[in-house]
Amino acid sequence: MRPTRNTLSEEIRTQSVELLNRHLAAAIDLHAQVKQAHWNVRGPGFIAVHELFDTVSVEVEGFSDRIAERAGGLGGTALGTIQIAVAQSFLVPYPLGIADESAHIFAIAGALAAFGQSVREAIDLAAQAGDATTADLFTQISGGVDQQLWFVESHVTPT
Repeated sequence: MRPTRNTLSEEIRTQSVELLNRHLAAAIDLHAQVKQAHWNVRGPGFIAVHELFDTVSVEVEGFSDRIAERAGGLGGTALGTIQIAVAQSFLVPYPLGIADESAHIFAIAGALAAFGQSVREAIDLAAQAGDATTADLFTQISGGVDQQLWFVESHVTPT
């Protein structure tokens, strides 16, 4: 940990940085998964879904920036390389070779839901560790993930 005048104890900051880096890896993976869908989606609703995935990818990239900046602000190092993301992401690998828009929507919705669930758990973990600011950051991200999930799921054909 780098020296900082942040008044949280080093123990709390270390715990938070570890939690943040776990989610940074997943956010980088999620961003790449959404771009994979964006580049490869096909179907009658192509343009709407293509543009939707582009919008979602921008939002997810913003999550990773905020997570990384919080880690740095706590005196830690944001571990944001592709190699780290591959090794540490908790998301299910994206199914390659799909093109159908409904298959991409299903896959992206699942990835968003998994990331959102873990972020909600991170809220409690950060609060229990004594870092209300990191818990608040995860709360904000949770709302953003839920909104993106709603947008993606709005493209599911009703049964």
